[in-house]
Amino acid sequence: MEKYIYDKSNGLWYELQGDYYIPCLILPEEENKPIGIWGQRHKAYLKEHRKATYTTMMMEGKLNSYLAAIDEQAQERLETLIEQMKQSQGITEQLKAKNALEWVGRMNNIRACAMEIVNEEIIFH
Repeated sequence: MEKYIYDKSNGLWYELQGDYYIPCLILPEEENKPIGIWGQRHKAYLKEHRKATYTTMMMEGKLNSYLAAIDEQAQERLETLIEQMKQSQGITEQLKAKNALEWVGRMNNIRACAMEIVNEEIIFH
């Protein structure tokens, strides 16, 4: 038996493995972009809760660029929310100079709230 055969009806090559011919499938090349924490969280969410979407995007070679875009979008949204919350609560550099401990506590609270909003709006949606 031949190691490789070509099927003209579907245009696929097959490789002999044991007693069976297995199709030689190759995933399309995908641009490798860095993915931050938000992209990693969304990837884990897709793997766990949206398996079909995850598999489809991976097979089409679009997963990495999609996750990089989600990561960028989430980071921009987080920064915007933090700035808006700082302004609405009157947290300024004067407060930081006057009472650093209070400033840190309030900023941590704002950051935690903003992260929850980003998770709900973008990551786990």
